[in-house]
Amino acid sequence: MPDMQRTLRILALVAALAAVSVWLATGASRGWTRTSAAVKTLDPVTGIEGIEYRKQFVAGLDFLAGALLGAAILGGVSLFFGNKPQPPIKP
Repeated sequence: MPDMQRTLRILALVAALAAVSVWLATGASRGWTRTSAAVKTLDPVTGIEGIEYRKQFVAGLDFLAGALLGAAILGGVSLFFGNKPQPPIKP
C-alpha cells in the first residue's frame, strides 16, 4: 500500500474515532447540535424551580453524520492513490 493511500486511510480512521469520541463525551445527543444546555435551578428563598441556560457544546447526530461523512470521503479519496504499474521484468 503506497504511503499516501495509507496516510489518508489512517486520517479517515482517526477522524471517525475522534467524531464518535466527541459525540459520546458531549452527551451523545440524538437530536440536533446545541450550543447551550438547560439547567434546572432552585431558588433558595422561595423554593421555586426554574430553568437557566448555560453555554455548553452538545454534539448531535448532525455533527456525527457530517464528521463520519468527511472520514468516508477521506477513505474514498485514498482509493484513487492505487499501486503504480510495475515495469515488466526483462530476462
